[in-house]
Amino acid sequence: MAVRAVRSTTIALQGDVAATVNANAADNLASPGKVDLVTLASGDTTITPPAGGSTPVACTIIPPAGNVQTITLKGITTDTGVVLHKTDPTSIALNSPTTTFVLTCSGAVTGCRLVWT
Repeated sequence: MAVRAVRSTTIALQGDVAATVNANAADNLASPGKVDLVTLASGDTTITPPAGGSTPVACTIIPPAGNVQTITLKGITTDTGVVLHKTDPTSIALNSPTTTFVLTCSGAVTGCRLVWT
């Protein structure tokens, strides 16, 4: 059964600047519509997008609320990478095909959610 994913980011600014900015991604008519609950190892964890007839175009990484470990997003293990927020979600748009990416952690992170759209 096909899954349609609709993904958007809304930013609301208040104070000296008051505005709402909406950034809508293209709908994905071949989304895996999948949520994985994973434990990220201390060090490198290679993440493989779902396959099997779907085409994931984004991954939203949702660390657990009490996470204290650093999580660094990398294309491959030797990249310097970008350190993500320890508890805020991060949505990454993926080019197709993306075969893998790496999350490098300063310690094990239990209960990290990966939402594939």
